[in-house]
Amino acid sequence: MDSIVEDLTPDREIAVASAAPTDRGGLAALLALDQRFGAIVRAARDPMIGQMRLTWWHDALARLDQAPPPAEPLLQALAAEVLPHGVTGAELAMLVEGWEMLLEGMPDDPAGFDAYAAARGGALFALAGRVLGADAEALRTAGQGWALADLASHSSDDALAGEIRRHADDLLQRAFANRWDAARAVGILALLARLALGDRSPLAKSLIVVRFRMTGR
Repeated sequence: MDSIVEDLTPDREIAVASAAPTDRGGLAALLALDQRFGAIVRAARDPMIGQMRLTWWHDALARLDQAPPPAEPLLQALAAEVLPHGVTGAELAMLVEGWEMLLEGMPDDPAGFDAYAAARGGALFALAGRVLGADAEALRTAGQGWALADLASHSSDDALAGEIRRHADDLLQRAFANRWDAARAVGILALLARLALGDRSPLAKSLIVVRFRMTGR
């Protein structure tokens, strides 16, 4: 598990470190799975090759419901740390769907934004909520905003990126309208995405994160 955490991006590492010790393994495995899918899509110059690799993961995750995991560290971590929380391999396999959309190109309208955000971030945060013992459905909006903020950061089209950022900011404002409790660890991930959309100084951002970890606001 240590190697999985070490391979996470800094924002994901902060989120995992903010979770209760008993929840860190499950949260790390979920965030590593999303990160793995992102690496596959970004490396896929041929959409067919990317689709084949995502299909392999889809099938391997679904098989976790019927058989022990193969000798693949991330699959083993998911089986050991996530499935005991009542999450199924089939639900993990569905996380592929959001990334599959990007193999066809960036979404470029509100309907496309919403479909991608729900399939990737909304679903991921809902599963994270179950691992953290939180209200999973309440986390979907935060996950959608987080996914769109990340998508905007990878767009080379300034106009499109701006439209995606505005959509992400609206979702994240709604997600932080109320106090966060049990799911603050994954909330920090969404908060960091929200702060990245603004122009506050690094010190101001750090203070906001510290306050959120302490108060949930």
